[in-house]
Amino acid sequence: MEILTMKEMLETGVHFGHKRKNWNPKMVQYIFTERKGIHIIDLEQTIHLFEKAYFFIRDLIAGGGEILFVGTKKQVRLTIEEEARRCGAHYINNRWIGGILTNFVTVKKSIERMKKLEQMAAAGELEMLPNQEAAKLNRILVKLQQRFSGLRNLTRIPDAIYVIDTEVEATAVHEALICGIPIIAMVDTNCDPDLIAFPIPSNDDAIKATKLITSRIADAVLEGLEGRQTEAAVTEESAKELSVEVDETEKVETTTTPQGDNTQPEREDTSLVARPEEEVFVEKGEPVK
Repeated sequence: MEILTMKEMLETGVHFGHKRKNWNPKMVQYIFTERKGIHIIDLEQTIHLFEKAYFFIRDLIAGGGEILFVGTKKQVRLTIEEEARRCGAHYINNRWIGGILTNFVTVKKSIERMKKLEQMAAAGELEMLPNQEAAKLNRILVKLQQRFSGLRNLTRIPDAIYVIDTEVEATAVHEALICGIPIIAMVDTNCDPDLIAFPIPSNDDAIKATKLITSRIADAVLEGLEGRQTEAAVTEESAKELSVEVDETEKVETTTTPQGDNTQPEREDTSLVARPEEEVFVEKGEPVK
């Protein structure tokens, strides 16, 4: 079964690029033709490159890795949030805050503060504070949720990031390159593919096109999670079998007697034989030798 079909991409407009005047010459290898001043992307290459990205993400997640979805353009915010939540990935869909990757220690403190304020709000502690202070903390909480809501379960920098529109998310791409994090991205005809480890030539502006590609990326994450669970189950089963084999081996070693002639030579009963030098006395006191 194909992961991504030509028909799906044609129906959602994945093949439409930008106008010729806005193109990046580095994308020439991924352009099929030009129609009415608009570049048409070579979808055969899109399919091939997408499969490489798909299998990379699947294997990464299966091996215990984590991925971050990034897309802050208005038309992709909902898609990023929905698909990231569906597959349990981390996401940023409002605004990229500088230092999320390069200064994660500080970002982690902000995430912890957000969680603490949420706990206070749920317990009704904010209502017990003076109105002015409660309003201030509520504003802080709203701002933190807008920035870090999709990162609440992130405890370390991710192992890869998936980006929609590398031109808009230039800061995210730059930080990922500094940290050596692989980037999977939808690259339109105005993008620089040389910065991306796994470029997916595609229309990064159309809602349907971004929805199609992002949903398949989420499927790769889900498949990786299934592989992780299967591997964990196999490992646990193997550990149980090994434990049983060890127990059986120990039982056999304790119950098996050593081979060979184990009979002990009969000892002569000398209890009734008197030594020559010993004297035996009878009742009359006469010695008998």
